Amino acid sequence: MRTVGMVAAIVATGVAVAQGPVPSPRTPPAAVALEKASEVPDSQKLERSTQALSVMRDVLRQVIGKVEEARRTKDVVKLNCANEKLTQIKGLLRISEQADVSLQESLTRREVSTSEHEYTKVMIARQKVGQLRSEAEECIGQLAFRTDENLFVEVEEPENLPGGDPTRPPPPDDIFVRPPPASPIN
Repeated sequence: MRTVGMVAAIVATGVAVAQGPVPSPRTPPAAVALEKASEVPDSQKLERSTQALSVMRDVLRQVIGKVEEARRTKDVVKLNCANEKLTQIKGLLRISEQADVSLQESLTRREVSTSEHEYTKVMIARQKVGQLRSEAEECIGQLAFRTDENLFVEVEEPENLPGGDPTRPPPPDDIFVRPPPASPIN
């Protein structure tokens, strides 16, 4: 729900930026050139919107695969993390599909501001879905550093270590203090 509000807030503020040609799902979001929706011809708006929806559906399938992978490994933390990303992607895809339909209608009626608005929503959602895909991949890989509470590690110490265990240094030698003389000589 937070993502839906974010898209609505960005679009409501009048930010009219959108991506150029729709990148592949492997293209990092930073590599995408942004352009104003008003600079994109109407014919390309429909084409790019359709491409963006296709890419988002591919990402959805990839993340579903990540969720299934987490489910197979029975790792609840990975599953919850990937499921959260999946839920956000589904919401953004739903918004984008509705925006695509509205874009088609507004282009048919020649409503320029509405078409730019709907196009912008789709492109922003596409960019966010790409970020969520990366985050879902991190969900699956991030837990390699976590351990189970019941994990038991047995360490075998080699016999040929020089000087023994460095964590257990030998005690210092005894210090002999010479007592003071019994009678002072002047």
